[in-house]
Amino acid sequence: MRFLNGLLTAGLLATLAAAADGKFTLTGENTKVQWVGAKKEGKHNGGFKKLSGTATVTGTDPATAKIEVTIETDSLYSDNEKLTGHLKSPDFFDVKTNPTAKFVSTKVEALPDHKGVYKVTGELTLNGKKKVISFPARITVEGGALKLDSEFKIGRLDFDLGSKFPPERIYNEVTLKVNVNAK
Repeated sequence: MRFLNGLLTAGLLATLAAAADGKFTLTGENTKVQWVGAKKEGKHNGGFKKLSGTATVTGTDPATAKIEVTIETDSLYSDNEKLTGHLKSPDFFDVKTNPTAKFVSTKVEALPDHKGVYKVTGELTLNGKKKVISFPARITVEGGALKLDSEFKIGRLDFDLGSKFPPERIYNEVTLKVNVNAK
């Protein structure tokens, strides 16, 4: 009887552990943060190669997700080597003064009538400025994997990125694309 009780207890604990928090490590390998910036003459693409963070989800419910990501700003790249250097300068990211950017979620909620799409809200610290942002994301948690796909816009001037360049020269809106595939 003790043996049977032990097996039942072990099975119950295993079930509870499976329903408990799943913690996913986020790295530059499984998490991509890319951007598109535009001006009258065209657009430029780029992103960040190095980041670290975690995403914690209770069971398989994306609405319970807690996400924290730190990006190494010096890992910034673009489709133009000269532009990459300029973006790292004090005119934009000032990577020597602001070596990291950070996002910490504060709330994730399902969007009604949009199956699998959630509104992620959190604090983005970029170029030394902290702002609350919200963005839509398709999020799934299944088979021991977290997947998140999102595309949204932020205002570069909200973070004093290139503030000496007016929106008529470099458009204010920058598109961010975030893709996570963590196991």
